[in-house]
Amino acid sequence: MNTSNQNSGEHSSPRSDQHVKLFIPGPTEVRPEILDAQAQWMIGHRMPECADLIGSILPKLSQVFFTEQTVLITASSGTGLWEAAVRNCVGKKALTCVNGAFASRFSDVVGLNGKDMEVLSVPWGQPILPEQVVERLSSGDFDAVTVVHNETSTGVTSPIREIAQAIRAMPGGQDIMILVDSVSGLAGARIEMDAWDLDVVLASSQKAFALPPGLAFCAVSDRAMAKAKTIPARGYYFDFISLAKSIAKNQTPATPAVSLLFALDRQLDDMMAEGMENRFTRHLAMRDRTLTWVQNKGFEIFADAGYESPTVTCASNTLEIDISALNKYLRGHGMIISNGYGDLKGKTFRIAHMGDTQMHELEQLFAAMDGFFAS
Repeated sequence: MNTSNQNSGEHSSPRSDQHVKLFIPGPTEVRPEILDAQAQWMIGHRMPECADLIGSILPKLSQVFFTEQTVLITASSGTGLWEAAVRNCVGKKALTCVNGAFASRFSDVVGLNGKDMEVLSVPWGQPILPEQVVERLSSGDFDAVTVVHNETSTGVTSPIREIAQAIRAMPGGQDIMILVDSVSGLAGARIEMDAWDLDVVLASSQKAFALPPGLAFCAVSDRAMAKAKTIPARGYYFDFISLAKSIAKNQTPATPAVSLLFALDRQLDDMMAEGMENRFTRHLAMRDRTLTWVQNKGFEIFADAGYESPTVTCASNTLEIDISALNKYLRGHGMIISNGYGDLKGKTFRIAHMGDTQMHELEQLFAAMDGFFAS
């Protein structure tokens, strides 16, 4: 598609003095060139141009998932793919692992879809550990596990590779569906679909992909596809079998978010140019700098040591600062961070360092926050 085919008239982006740079864990900051990529002439979703576009996207998206298996694209949030994973892959009973707000919602989706389930719950701030999962799985007739890779509400990354290894080593573990929410992890925190032997890994566009909201992606194992074929009432919109048949033709069953696909294609080009290993290294460096700044200010890290997220840091508000006042001050400097989520509001604050954020931008944020503390 020729990027010069733009609508006539001057680009009407907001004035720069209205821009508030986002250091929140979604939606994240989107670069102007990615925003501009959406402004191409519209194409029909059954036109060959759209098939070419999706055909350009899929090989690059597969590299982000580290998979040679099926990758699906939907016009939804990641929440929709929770429902997809549950409806397509839970036949008998799911063990739902809960260590934060989004893991709790993922668990709720299992029950709301009428699936039999048990909950493995650990205190917020802690990861889900392999031995906890295996102990619970050994006590019941489970055929699926739901777990959050990177819990956005707490800044905790759970050891998905080790969890999967422990499950696969159990008697019957090869038949258990491992369903992973990596909404705020994928493209920023390492997760490898094939090497770690996972069944569903799902994510959405507005986190570490640094895209506008509105797209969601998932990698689905061949094992999960075979399981889906055995499960009735998979629904319509999120039926893996229907989605897979279409994506094999570089299409989607329903109308996709075409403008966002243009942005995704451009962003994936830039991600491939950076290199996934370099991208992971950059995120870890920003995490470590953020952890150091938080602790030097006298705050504590909410996540257990060793499980701190590469994409979002959650700080315990041990100094009892007024987080709303902090954000009001930061807005005056053209930036914003996030309060704690849900029950953690006021008790924690979160600094996102994901997507296309660079170290020098973090330093600008910390300088502005230093100004607040000095005032």
